[in-house]
Amino acid sequence: MAAKIRKGDTVVVLTGKDKGVTGQVLKSFPEESRVLVSGVNIKARHTKPTQADPQGGIKRNEAPIHVSNVAHVDPTSGKPTRVGFKNDDKGRKVRFAKRSGESIDG
Repeated sequence: MAAKIRKGDTVVVLTGKDKGVTGQVLKSFPEESRVLVSGVNIKARHTKPTQADPQGGIKRNEAPIHVSNVAHVDPTSGKPTRVGFKNDDKGRKVRFAKRSGESIDG
């Protein structure tokens, strides 16, 4: 089955502490139905100093969030939209924004 949200897509967070934040999808985990979005769901991890990182300290990184908590951003209006699939004139399966009908895959 084709993924509705892929790496490189611009998405907006619908629920949670980062509600309303827009970011790029850095990585997708389709088996777990999760995506990694830049600047969203920042978690702090306390690390000991190692040879690779002699400073150690508190490292802040993004954590994956469930794909149902994000929505694709409409290319024309910039608002959240659902994603559908249709065949283009060349017979390829492409994603489109249901809000505007605009193609997402170019």
